[in-house]
Amino acid sequence: MKIKAILTGATGMVGEGVLHEALHSPDVEQVLSISRKPSGVTHPKLREIIHQNFHDLSPIQDQLVGYNACFFCLGVSSVGLKQPEYQRLTYDLTLHFAQTLLPRNPELTFCYVSGAGTDSSAHGRSMWARVKGRTENDLLALGFKSAYMFRPGLLRPTPGQQHVLSYYKYFGWLYPVVRAVLPKFASTLAELGQAMLSVVRRGYPKPVLEVPDIVAAAGK
Repeated sequence: MKIKAILTGATGMVGEGVLHEALHSPDVEQVLSISRKPSGVTHPKLREIIHQNFHDLSPIQDQLVGYNACFFCLGVSSVGLKQPEYQRLTYDLTLHFAQTLLPRNPELTFCYVSGAGTDSSAHGRSMWARVKGRTENDLLALGFKSAYMFRPGLLRPTPGQQHVLSYYKYFGWLYPVVRAVLPKFASTLAELGQAMLSVVRRGYPKPVLEVPDIVAAAGK
């Protein structure tokens, strides 16, 4: 199948890495990137929409038609945020985006990047994990053709990436050690992107993919 994907978060580390894999996959026909600022990437397959308010997609909703995949890589850190604001920027924003896509793309597979440690019960002690867990649960219940939640841990950026979190620049040398000693907690961004493409093409046995599942799906 040829993949026509909508992608968010292209100006972040995860989104940039996933975008790289999508643009270089022969199965991908087109990528529509929606972000608040240009990604700086140019490619024949790539089209960008610059849109500031992700809580109101009405000005661009008519352009979000005819896609069979969404790679939702947009996210914010919970550091310094109280639950209401983090929930607005995580749960509210993501669900609004998904609910806008659903009636316009009945054959769409929705891929959401949450994170290792997400709390599926949505009642644990960690605020961010509760909010992410509720987001995952409600995305799965929306009624997409398929939906998959990705929970990466330590990620190794793809060589040449421009948008890399500062602490990865200083602690990236630890990645081979973590991958060797604690493989359940480390994968590459290339594997994450390939896993997303794989679940769109052929699905996966379960809807929530932890790090070992991400690595397994990437190899399919």
